[in-house]
Amino acid sequence: MLKLQIPKNRMNYLIKQIPLHFDAIRLEQGWEYYHKGRVTEVDLKGLSVLATVTSKQVHKVEVHLENFAASTCTCSFDGFCQHIGATFFSLYAAYGRAELVLQQLKQQIHTRKKPARSAAASVIQERKAAAQANVPLEESMPSDWHRFFEGKFHGFSISHQHSIETFYESALESLPTFAANWRDTTRELYMFHIVLFMMRKIEQFYQETKSSYLSYYHENGCKISAKNCEDKLVEFVDRIDVNRSFLAEPKIWLSTMKMVGESALQGKDSPVDWLFVYRFIWWKLTDQPSAQKEEVTRLDGLLAKKELLPKKKDSLLAARAHFDIMQGHTEQAFERLGQLAHPHAKDFFLYLNKFASDGQWDHMLVWLRWLFPSITNANHDDFRTFCQYWLDTTKHLANDSEWVQVMESLLPRSYYYYTAYLLQTKRYRQWVDLQLANRISPLNLYGIELKAIEEHDSALLLPLYHQAAERAVLEKNRASYKTAVRLLKKLHSIYKHIGQDDRWEHYIYRLADKFSRLRAFQEELKKGKWIR
Repeated sequence: MLKLQIPKNRMNYLIKQIPLHFDAIRLEQGWEYYHKGRVTEVDLKGLSVLATVTSKQVHKVEVHLENFAASTCTCSFDGFCQHIGATFFSLYAAYGRAELVLQQLKQQIHTRKKPARSAAASVIQERKAAAQANVPLEESMPSDWHRFFEGKFHGFSISHQHSIETFYESALESLPTFAANWRDTTRELYMFHIVLFMMRKIEQFYQETKSSYLSYYHENGCKISAKNCEDKLVEFVDRIDVNRSFLAEPKIWLSTMKMVGESALQGKDSPVDWLFVYRFIWWKLTDQPSAQKEEVTRLDGLLAKKELLPKKKDSLLAARAHFDIMQGHTEQAFERLGQLAHPHAKDFFLYLNKFASDGQWDHMLVWLRWLFPSITNANHDDFRTFCQYWLDTTKHLANDSEWVQVMESLLPRSYYYYTAYLLQTKRYRQWVDLQLANRISPLNLYGIELKAIEEHDSALLLPLYHQAAERAVLEKNRASYKTAVRLLKKLHSIYKHIGQDDRWEHYIYRLADKFSRLRAFQEELKKGKWIR
């Protein structure tokens, strides 16, 4: 008997649908047809399974793996017939014994509560319900919209590198059209929930593909799509008047924030920065004191629970501190945040961005100082962001002494930011000292940087070339000697430019004497006609 194995999530979907559409008699007849080998030519075409089932006549069956209610059979029965059931059992055979799942499904059908009505009326009613389930209602709550979204993408799974992009584009294209004629306030929130749904689905994909051999590609795709969703959500919230929208649709907004909170306060590993989303939206709901008070009470209750996992407790503390910040209680917020088991600088860039946008540089400085201890363990992107915020703030301060001190204390990680700033502020001697301390060769520096110093005072470069040339000689091989000669040629030109030829002669003979035993190096010096 031919067995077609469909994805497990599709099979799970079919198992849930069978008790909703079949009566026990038809389902058992379907099992008998399957058991007698009457199901043939089973094939997958798109999101449908096509099969041939033979009874007194040959019937063609199509089982939809995304919308089971649309499954069809060429027989005359007005409903879900035994031929569709037989096709289901042939698909299940790839996963287990069909007679066992038959008993489970019959039990579910018998225990299902439903009003007494004829079989024909039952089929009609079920089809109406299925049809309604395929259209979101304007007066429904967000949870109903999300059930609709799930139904539209039920069974969608990541099977290749670009699957997540396919989902992202498909959701944005197909879901908005259902709310085209809704009132503006509800349609805006519906669009908002499309983005939330995509974020939740991306997180689900991320968790499901962790053990896949393509996990790196899937993880990267999930992170990119999650960031796109976050950007769309920020754009949406910035575009509308959130407080006016809240007054127009309070029930939807409260349900929305509860839904966001459920994802943000778990502390689980996710490509979506739920904590950012949660705090960003609450920060916009400035005119809703009663809603804020209710949320604070909920957070306090959750924090009072014992034996919280560290990550979950960190999420709750960050969320609770956010309301302190909203109310202007910065010191109280810092006290809470001081209890974090694993503080991450990026979790607080939300505030730095807000202060920078509003030009609140005093507040920015307070937060930069508070974040400083945690930045030493930050990843490269977060470290770069921190340095840029510091630099932007420094431009609005009376002097840059604190910025310079911070950059020096963060060396060597801050090397590129610090050297760029020293050049920008024309502190050339400090720039050269920094290169000497880090043993950087002029050959590894940008020519434009060296040219700027040379035009200012070329003598500043002398120790840099001295150090690099002697380090090259100490490597003691022919290639390094040639490198040393390149450096010495530049060194010679600098001495000549500043009119200190005598000093050059003294230096080169002293160098030759110091390394007199290195015959190959002596030969290179003679080629340069610096010694006889």
